[in-house]
Amino acid sequence: MSDRRQESYAVRLEAAELARSREYPTHKANGDEQRYAGAQYFMSFTKGLPHNPDTGLLQDPQDFVEFRRAIDDGFIDPFTDRVRHGAKFQVNYAGEVVPETDVEITGKLRQWEAPTAGVVYGLQGPDAQAVTMPPAPPLLDENGNVNPELALEMAEVYELAILRDQPFNAFENGKSTGEIDSAISRLNTLSYVSNQTGRPRKVNNDQEFDPQTVFRGSSPGVEVGPYLSQFLLIGNTDVNQDEDGNGGGRVVEGKITYGVLQIDQKVPIAEPCKNYMITMPEYVKVQRGIKPPRETYGAKKGQPVSAPARPPRRFISTLRDLATYVHYDALYEAYLNACIILLGMGTPFDPGFDQLSGGATFVGHTKTSRNAGGFALYGGPHILNLVTEVATRGLKAVRFQKFNSHIRLRPEALAGKLELLRCGAKVPTALASDIGVLRDALGRTLTAIANGPGCGTHFLPMAFPEGSPMHPAYGAGHATVAGACVTILKAFFDTSAVLAKTKGGAIAFKREEHGDKPVVFRAPDLSHPSTGEGAPTGCLVESTCSEFLTLEGELNKLAANISIGRDMAGVHYFSDYYDSLRMGEEIALGILEEQALTYSTDPFVLSVPTFDGDVVRIGRR
Repeated sequence: MSDRRQESYAVRLEAAELARSREYPTHKANGDEQRYAGAQYFMSFTKGLPHNPDTGLLQDPQDFVEFRRAIDDGFIDPFTDRVRHGAKFQVNYAGEVVPETDVEITGKLRQWEAPTAGVVYGLQGPDAQAVTMPPAPPLLDENGNVNPELALEMAEVYELAILRDQPFNAFENGKSTGEIDSAISRLNTLSYVSNQTGRPRKVNNDQEFDPQTVFRGSSPGVEVGPYLSQFLLIGNTDVNQDEDGNGGGRVVEGKITYGVLQIDQKVPIAEPCKNYMITMPEYVKVQRGIKPPRETYGAKKGQPVSAPARPPRRFISTLRDLATYVHYDALYEAYLNACIILLGMGTPFDPGFDQLSGGATFVGHTKTSRNAGGFALYGGPHILNLVTEVATRGLKAVRFQKFNSHIRLRPEALAGKLELLRCGAKVPTALASDIGVLRDALGRTLTAIANGPGCGTHFLPMAFPEGSPMHPAYGAGHATVAGACVTILKAFFDTSAVLAKTKGGAIAFKREEHGDKPVVFRAPDLSHPSTGEGAPTGCLVESTCSEFLTLEGELNKLAANISIGRDMAGVHYFSDYYDSLRMGEEIALGILEEQALTYSTDPFVLSVPTFDGDVVRIGRR
């Protein structure tokens, strides 16, 4: 007779040994923190500390030293006891850091977000410090020249701000606007586009960006079809449907059946052409960690809807809409929505265990039909739990990278240094010389910013009044969670499934069969596409396409959309997306490896396509 207690202990011990066998990496930063320590740490994250009202630079370097010490200590209280917060301290006319006396300002303090999360332990998956990210692109390369990779990713963030109210429907070959073409032309002058020695982007056969590749990301399938993943637009059918899956509503309505409730894919419309942080007083206030008023909403520029009235909504149509989505999303919601859509469509699970799940693909055939199927194990609740569970693991790991390792400044702060050079402010010598090299590389883009949403400045026009969150840029929480959650989805579902319309008219991600036709959905066109204005009513626009969209491609695209959507808001760089996504993937794979040890009877094997295009096999053979 077996001893279940001892066997359970043995499985846990085996999982612990697996976790312990993972080699802990050396965490390496790019050196800019130390390199510019004598120049007021101008390439490090200093948001929330006292800043000079005239330059927006850190006033007292000792404040950063205490901030760094509090991070390394790993306790919350030192951030209050030892670190001077910019909402509680101001810089007076004599350049002294003194207590802030305005109670309205001290009452709007923004807290640093979870700076100690990376030192806690977990009981499943890789430890928060057992995964890492390579150094972020430094300001200068090893020869003291401008780093071409950083120049490109800063140019990308600026260009995304210029294009913030352009429609996603125009980010396809043959549909582009003059504004998009101009931005692409400016980006293609930068050397890194044709010589991608670090983190790669999608480019065309001429090794250049075009409307089909620009801002798309790097993984397989992201360049195919519309810019937006179908999972950010479509819905699924409701409970009132026939045996063939027809009726009960249509996917073009963009309503996701959540049990017996509905999730509407339409988002509130942030006021078009409304940007923030393009004056020095506004910029400094935000860098001090003082909370500003919220953004405004409305379908027409200059005509915001007064609170507390509900704002108008539409399907994600512009870059600003996607920025709004990633401003308030419950971090894993896009992937939970995708999972619910796929389950509702009856999308087959990985062929390695589909017969265990009781999925319709196998039930319908005599040879593979089973009398017992999956639910808590191998079925819907299993994947629904896992796709959300990995999020906290990713957040803890990325917090260690953000605070303890890289402490990288946000794009808004790097743009603030460029603005100082434009207006001729007195700055540290190293800032003037090294940021000056970056300024020269970004010449055409900076001119476009000044002539456009920058209103004569080189500030980065932000989608959010508060700018970035109160934590460093690298890595990105959204991208880490995207990598982890999408990896779980790719592990469970058959990623070779395609989005098809059947002979009977049903829409689903399914295994391709004779008579299936490729189909794609887009948001309806806006009434004023050049300015992002309009609130179209009705459904998504359905059309045919030349090739099927694959589940793998649309999931990769979903991860890229959510991650790069943060770049569209101005709060992240491309490298934040690229490396964080892969760290999240590593975390999810580690959790799946450990869980596979617990399946002692039926063979449970998953094939997981990675974000680089390789395939990882997990499970007992």
